[in-house]
Amino acid sequence: MAIIKPFRALRPQPALAKEVAARPYDVLNSKEAAEEAAGNPYSFYHVSKSEIDLPEGTDIHSAPVYAKAAENLQKLQAEGTLFAEASPAYYIYKLVMDGRSQTGLVCASSIDDYNKGIIKKHEFTRPEKEQDRINHITATKAQTGNVFLAYNDVPELNALISHWQEHNAPVYDFVASDGISHTIWVVAETAAVEEITHRFATQVPATYIADGHHRAASAALVQKASGADVTADQPINFFLTTIFPASQLAILDYNRVVKDLNGHSKADFISRLEYDFIVEAIGHHEQKPSMLHEFSMYLDHTWYRLVAREGTYTTDPIGVLDVTILQNNVLDKHLGIQDPRTDKRIDFVGGIRGLGELVKRVDSGEMAVAFALYPVTIQQLFDIADSGNVMPPKSTWFEPKLRDGLLTHTI
Repeated sequence: MAIIKPFRALRPQPALAKEVAARPYDVLNSKEAAEEAAGNPYSFYHVSKSEIDLPEGTDIHSAPVYAKAAENLQKLQAEGTLFAEASPAYYIYKLVMDGRSQTGLVCASSIDDYNKGIIKKHEFTRPEKEQDRINHITATKAQTGNVFLAYNDVPELNALISHWQEHNAPVYDFVASDGISHTIWVVAETAAVEEITHRFATQVPATYIADGHHRAASAALVQKASGADVTADQPINFFLTTIFPASQLAILDYNRVVKDLNGHSKADFISRLEYDFIVEAIGHHEQKPSMLHEFSMYLDHTWYRLVAREGTYTTDPIGVLDVTILQNNVLDKHLGIQDPRTDKRIDFVGGIRGLGELVKRVDSGEMAVAFALYPVTIQQLFDIADSGNVMPPKSTWFEPKLRDGLLTHTI
């Protein structure tokens, strides 16, 4: 069963929450972070993307960057921008994007659970990305990036969280510049804290990493290096998570663009696709796939609808995924992309950018062809994690994103 605990979050003064809040460190580059933080000394980018305060061209993985992050975090505390909660608490975090809301519980999750597989994974992690987060955690003595977890709904927990929202005032409630609203409540009342902890320990057999595999892996590696008893009740034995009930989550599509047709002419490429797909030209109007095993392809100013033929894919948890079908029957088979993790001819476009981004990348001449996919379902993610398998890279894109800086877990 899932072991969670309340914690004393390091968080901003209410009047500064909007100024402090920053998008996750890995969804924007250094230049974009510098632009967003310009003129804002409170921005958490000074901690999560601290290279913005160092000379241009500084290696973002160099020691001065991590040292600057620690310095800036200490400065935000010393100046009173950030303060530590008086007593351990849970936090309710509600996000609203385009009229759709999702509400999760911010807590400290057990690294022992992560090691034992009670917190389930569905992606491989890369050592260089792990090392970056290890260095950041070690320098700042804090987990500044949230790990996004999901779990199968527990009605009693849903009711408890809804009741708290209805009967208590939030400590933060603002709309960010991108139109996404962020509302946070503090749950410090002893009875409520104990009930939440008990419900997870008795009714939640597993949680699933939706986003943040590298953040979770790095927290576990920092804990291991510390030599601490992982079962002890110490901050270093836990990591910062926000846990959402599955019914509230939506996964967006994660699309692909490829630089060339691997030597094939347009006609030859389309002809080859017809072995595994029903291919239909749609025209100039973009059209998202409407169901699983349907793809939209943009090539030479024209959209095509591709429907995978029965018998051309397997029905196991991995084989049935559209990302697998596309990889096996198009990218590898015809375009020569065997490892999408390392091949420089392919790039990935999150669904939040829309199909217009695919058109832009192809029409500019940068890319030759684009593929739009139907989103993976949350149940598919759970099935793969339960089976002990991992998804192909860049399979899921979750929105809206949690903001860094609002709730930090110090170790």
